[in-house]
Amino acid sequence: MNLSDFPITRKWPAKYPNLIQLYSLPTPNGQKVSIMLEETGLPYEAHRVNFATNDQATPEFRSLNPNGKIPAIIDPKGPAGQPIGLFESGAILIYLAEKSGQLLPSNPQDRLHTIQWLMLQMGGIGPMFGQVGFFHKFAGKDYEDKRPRDRYVAEARRLLGVLDERLENRRWIMGDQITIADVATFPWVRTITEFYQAGDLVGSTDFANVARVLAAFDARPAVQRGKSIPS
Repeated sequence: MNLSDFPITRKWPAKYPNLIQLYSLPTPNGQKVSIMLEETGLPYEAHRVNFATNDQATPEFRSLNPNGKIPAIIDPKGPAGQPIGLFESGAILIYLAEKSGQLLPSNPQDRLHTIQWLMLQMGGIGPMFGQVGFFHKFAGKDYEDKRPRDRYVAEARRLLGVLDERLENRRWIMGDQITIADVATFPWVRTITEFYQAGDLVGSTDFANVARVLAAFDARPAVQRGKSIPS
């Protein structure tokens, strides 16, 4: 099997077929993987999946991710040198960490704890913050009944409190070194204030540790590059 055997490459041809192929958009979930690729230095080629034209629902994209969501990747040099396609940002982060030997501790206990915090983002912070965005900025803002919005706001605030407590006296979620847990979490922390404009709603200024680490995260050159990819 080679790269041309993946139907997605018919819609997004690879200029550099020996590189990791990224199919994405600079949303919080997409930024996780582009930032990770920039942090690790793994060479890649980025392809923009345009939501405006519903690219994510096309047969070509769904051949790689049947769930029709970004991001997705193909690594032509996957395990045992064979191509592999992957979707779900958390799974991709773990794969890229293992491939590069970066941003995931080798110590078994620390590795599992890192994945634990990654799963908190995947199952909690991402979905809950996204619901806040729907009810505050998008179609949900027109609902007269504010109870659904308030439910997600309360949960987002609770999760920020969990994160803030974890970051007390820590540079990053796992301590002194940045990991995939941070790469997954902080694009969403930024989005709830910058894009969803819900900082006042969730009381983001109440969480000083979160703000401190977000500032450190956004100051990283790899983050500054990766958060706008694909352009």
